[in-house]
Amino acid sequence: VQLQASGGGLVQAGGSLRLSCLASERTSRSGVMGWFRQAPGKEREFVAAFRWSVGTAAYAASVRGRFTISKDNAKKMVYLQMNSLKAEDTAIYYCAATTRNLILSALSSRMEYDYWGQGTLVTVSS
Repeated sequence: VQLQASGGGLVQAGGSLRLSCLASERTSRSGVMGWFRQAPGKEREFVAAFRWSVGTAAYAASVRGRFTISKDNAKKMVYLQMNSLKAEDTAIYYCAATTRNLILSALSSRMEYDYWGQGTLVTVSS
């Protein structure tokens, strides 16, 4: 299974970016697609996730209300729309997936995801 993340770049604080993740046939029908990020010197942290089976999304508190995860079944794409970006959003963003149906409390755990994309860098200038 390969995941391909794209869409990162340099943006000013307050601006927007949309990240994309191309899923495989296998990971676009069941399980969970998620986004994590890792800032320099910090651990990788949960950003958002989408559960295919129930059609619901979950977000980290730090991005709730600013970021939106969505999907396009036909294209097997998962998007992360990021608005009102802040300097602290600067990080490498990774898409991740599992074919298992995770419970809500497990969505934010890196250990629950079996497949990872290569990461795309988002830099927010203040």
